[in-house]
Amino acid sequence: MRQGFCILATAMAVTLGGLTAAAADEAVDHYAPEPSETLGEAVENFVTYNNRMAEILARDPLTVSDMEEVHRLTYTVEVALAKINAELGALAPVLEEVHLASEGDNPARLSGVAEVYLEKARVLDR
Repeated sequence: MRQGFCILATAMAVTLGGLTAAAADEAVDHYAPEPSETLGEAVENFVTYNNRMAEILARDPLTVSDMEEVHRLTYTVEVALAKINAELGALAPVLEEVHLASEGDNPARLSGVAEVYLEKARVLDR
C-alpha cells in the first residue's frame, strides 16, 4: 500500500502543479508514449518507467545518451500520470459517498458504493 500512497502523493502534487492531460498529449509529438488507457495500465507504466529512469539517473557520469533516454521515458510517465490524475480525481467523490453511507442505516447502499470505490482503489495496491 506504500507504493499506492506514493503514486497518490505524486499525482496530487502534479495536479496542484498544473500538469493536465492536454499537456501530456502535447508531449506526444516527439516520442510515442506507451498507452495508459486504464488506471491499471497507468500505474504499471508509472512505476515501471520511473524505475527505469531511476536506474539511468544512478549512472555516474550521465551521458548525453542517458539524458536522451530519460527524456524518452518522460513521455510515457506524463501520459500515465495524466490518466492517474483523471481516475483518482474521480475517486474522491466516491470515497465521500462511502463515508456518508457508513454514517447511515443502509447497509445495501454502503456495500454498493464501497464496492465501486474499492474496485478502483485496489489498483493502487502493488
